[in-house]
Amino acid sequence: MATTLMAIAAHPGDAVFTMGGAIAQHVQAGGKGVFVSLTLGEKGAPADIPVERYGEMQRAASLKAAKILGADFEILTYPDAELPYRDQASLAVCDVIRQYKPDIAITHWSGSWHKDHQNCHLLVRDGIFYAALKTMARKDQAHSVRKLFFADNWEDAENFKPDTYLDITAVFDKWMQACDSYPMWRGQTGFFRYNDYYSSLATLRGCLSGFGKAVALMSDPTERLNRVRTLG
Repeated sequence: MATTLMAIAAHPGDAVFTMGGAIAQHVQAGGKGVFVSLTLGEKGAPADIPVERYGEMQRAASLKAAKILGADFEILTYPDAELPYRDQASLAVCDVIRQYKPDIAITHWSGSWHKDHQNCHLLVRDGIFYAALKTMARKDQAHSVRKLFFADNWEDAENFKPDTYLDITAVFDKWMQACDSYPMWRGQTGFFRYNDYYSSLATLRGCLSGFGKAVALMSDPTERLNRVRTLG
């Protein structure tokens, strides 16, 4: 039975740039992939593009990227830069988890200077908790996410300590093609060179792991405990 990997991010670019390599590898291996963005990332618009228009560009880019990678893409309706940390939003994450029933999830690490990323981290933790709670009545039945990872994001680098390296050599070019769906990937909407950073980071992580190209993930610290009766 195919397993499902869900990437949950504050903005569409974060989902594809930092979690898309893992989604691409999972889909190629026979699994299912789902992207979830809590906002459209519309306020990253350059001065010459209205915010509403840029939001629609982000939506179109996300659907294109998902099609390239053979994944689904869900975008929630929270305003960019104003992502709230409250139960209503946690329950929205809960609902999308119950809908798609992922076995594994990836999201932002908490060590971020970006408010939306920090809140996304908290919302996903709460959403996973609510999704598994059988006594919480929602549209879909309860579902437990088996494993949670955090993505290697330049904006979430404080105390990020990768412990899992995933070989994405075979899907690297497809992932780069998906990333290129977004204008911001090519540097058209800001100063940061996302394309150079994340393509180079895949090479660096590949060097450290012995793969051609790799992405690094961080396990949830609460899931690292090994319980053994003997080391022999």
